[in-house]
Amino acid sequence: MKYIQFLFCCLFLLPLCSTAQYTEMINTNRPGVSQGAFSVGTNVLQFETGFSYGNEKHDLLGTDYTTFGWDYSVRYGVWREELEVSIIGDFRSNSGDITRGSLTVEDKFSNFRSNTIGAKYLVFDPYRKRDLEGPNLYSWKANNRIQWRDLIPAVSLYAGANFDFADNRYTPSAEAEISPKVVLSTQNNFVGGFVFVTNIIADRITTDFPTYGYILTLTHATNRYFSVFLENQGFKSDFYADQILRGGAAVLLSNHLHVDLSGALNFKDTPSFWEARVGVAYRLDMHEKDEFIEEKGKSGREKRRAEKGKKKAEKKKNKRKDGFIEEDDGGDGDGGLN
Repeated sequence: MKYIQFLFCCLFLLPLCSTAQYTEMINTNRPGVSQGAFSVGTNVLQFETGFSYGNEKHDLLGTDYTTFGWDYSVRYGVWREELEVSIIGDFRSNSGDITRGSLTVEDKFSNFRSNTIGAKYLVFDPYRKRDLEGPNLYSWKANNRIQWRDLIPAVSLYAGANFDFADNRYTPSAEAEISPKVVLSTQNNFVGGFVFVTNIIADRITTDFPTYGYILTLTHATNRYFSVFLENQGFKSDFYADQILRGGAAVLLSNHLHVDLSGALNFKDTPSFWEARVGVAYRLDMHEKDEFIEEKGKSGREKRRAEKGKKKAEKKKNKRKDGFIEEDDGGDGDGGLN
């Protein structure tokens, strides 16, 4: 119960100081494994899933496994534009041989490598102000080159709870456990279709085997429908540590449907591993309108006063002397009366 309380405390202590960026096209974390800073948008339900096939070989332990995997993510934008809740998991199945001298034994096991319920909140969005300002109408060069302000990223914070099952060879504890996971995500959208995402991760931090790591993902959209990516992930704990390199491509089939193909490998033999992965992302877009957080300070107060005065003026203009409120007749000439 204390871990659930920890999760809710993290969510409600987040500063409400920015706005998210809903996009007409699907916003997915695939084909990499990092989390972008932006949410999917309010009332958007998104499914992301993939299947993998690979090999894992440990020279010192004498194991050689064929691996199958199923990863999944369900994301939903709720309450505010910048908030999304999610279920993220990874199910694995290993089958192969264990060799001890001249003896070889078949071995097979499967379980969830991870299963996390959590939420992500966008705490800072530098692109909102730029969208409101619009492009520079006097300089094509200014709109199509990297500027110093492009180095300022959007920032989000993810807090979640891991649900690990008992007798799971993919997790460090033999007992069932619930433990917190926290991810700090940054995202830079550069001109030319380049997006750079950074994740700083603290996982299972209340257990005897906490894991700390990072993910760096660079994506390049070559055109509206096709993109490629390169990703480096590193993590370390007393249970397992590794460095993984990923790369691949994604195709946008429609504004709501995306497919991808990728591969991954590491650079050690304890164990060595490679993996091929195919996936899809689809969203149900029930988004109605973009929501912006009110601007703070003097300028925000002035804008609110101006909007309030405008509404009062319109109401006064439409009010007749006999006390009735005239409605817009849409040009049918009945004056709004039946």
